[in-house]
Amino acid sequence: MATVALTLESFEQTILGGGTVFVDFWAGWCGPCLQFAPNYEAAAEANPDLTFAKVDTEDQQQLAAAMNITSIPTIMAFKDGIGVFAQAGALPRPMLDELISQVRALDMEQVRADLDRQEADAEARSGAASA
Repeated sequence: MATVALTLESFEQTILGGGTVFVDFWAGWCGPCLQFAPNYEAAAEANPDLTFAKVDTEDQQQLAAAMNITSIPTIMAFKDGIGVFAQAGALPRPMLDELISQVRALDMEQVRADLDRQEADAEARSGAASA
C-alpha cells in the first residue's frame, strides 16, 4: 500500500479510524526527509495492513503546529487512536522495521490501563496540591 497524504481535515479521522497508523512529518526542502522517504515508502509497501501517512509541513503548517512538530523528519505512530511513539530524525530501515514490529506487538489493553493509571495519579496529585 502506498503512503497517504494527510491534511488538517483528514488527520483526526485517519488516526481515530482504528488500526495502526505511522505518520511522517516532512518537507520538500529537508535533505534528511528526502533520504528517509524511500525507506518509509518501502516499509509501507512491505506492510500493506498498516497505514503509512505523510504530512507535508510546508503545506500543512497548522497541523504541524498542532502536533508540536519542531524538527523534521518526525515519525509518529498511533495504534487504536492512541499515540504510542514520536521521534524526530530519519530512521535507518532496520530501525524503522523494528519500530513497526514493536508497535505491532503492543498490548493495547495494557497501554490503556497504564494511561488510566497515569491519569488517576495526575488527578490525585492535582487534588493534593489544591488541598
